[in-house]
Amino acid sequence: MGIPIENAERRSTKSRYRKVEVKTCGDKKFRRLSRLQPSGQALWLFLIAGPMTGPIPGLFRAGRAAMAEELDWDVEAFDKAFEEVLREGMVKADFKSRVIWIPNAIKHNQPESPNVVVNWGNEFELIPECDLKKQAFETLKASVHAVGKAFGEAFDRSFGKASFKPSPKAMPNQEQEQEQEQDKEEYEKVESNLLGVASSEQPKSDPCQIVLDAYHRLLPKCERVSVINPKRRKRMLEAIKLAKKVCMEQGWKYVVGEFWEDYFAECAKDPWMRGETPNPNNPRWKQNLEVLLAEDRMAGVLDRAIARERGYARETTASPPAPHPGTPDWLIGVQ
Repeated sequence: MGIPIENAERRSTKSRYRKVEVKTCGDKKFRRLSRLQPSGQALWLFLIAGPMTGPIPGLFRAGRAAMAEELDWDVEAFDKAFEEVLREGMVKADFKSRVIWIPNAIKHNQPESPNVVVNWGNEFELIPECDLKKQAFETLKASVHAVGKAFGEAFDRSFGKASFKPSPKAMPNQEQEQEQEQDKEEYEKVESNLLGVASSEQPKSDPCQIVLDAYHRLLPKCERVSVINPKRRKRMLEAIKLAKKVCMEQGWKYVVGEFWEDYFAECAKDPWMRGETPNPNNPRWKQNLEVLLAEDRMAGVLDRAIARERGYARETTASPPAPHPGTPDWLIGVQ
């Protein structure tokens, strides 16, 4: 994909375009240069011309961790940069499905011939099914049909004439009640599985509420949570499962209250995570629980804490040094 490329016959006389080969990122001379530092601008160039882009303008499959690794950034730095381009409406993403969509890419990278459109069809089949893929389909269809009749016919042959239909927004009250009841039963199963206990053995104190209380107490400037809906509960239970897994691997005893007090205390050391870094493009945005409990972010916070503690432990083989101020209790003495 180029930055941006259009057919010469349709190119505006007021615009200038340059072609950039995708393989540039893998060129040995390029890779010897000082690397791109984490920023919104650097990420944007990567998204429109990086090695993960495909033949369909603006639509490709990639995950956060994979892109961060390709850029040689940590995931947290990638997330901050991605939030910049996301706020500007320059890109859309479904990271659960690992789908990236740049809506305006097709405007600057129109197909050179109907055969190019035909080749897009096979690539489109490889994109995971999700709502974002449906949005991309509709935009691509309208844009390609606008280029010319032959292009539109090629699109219909390759992609099929049937468009994706959104699920109906309304349903009878009885169906809504049945769906809500099914959701409730499903989340009860999820909670049991994630906590590793049977439904009859559920702890009397709600572990999600314990997590939430620690979050509010340690991070008062972050967005407050008043309702633990099924989606939030599932996210917290998944975070609890990860916490228990890490504790087991490190040989620590997992105590829900102590762990989350220390985890959010660790988060509070970073101005952005504790909600003190303003967003100039979206003053209303606040740091929130969902961001801090994301799997990759939790892993990053725990990795830094563990690495710091391991570093102190390697400084001497005699009696261990006093812990660094602020070291979580659950890391002190871990060898």
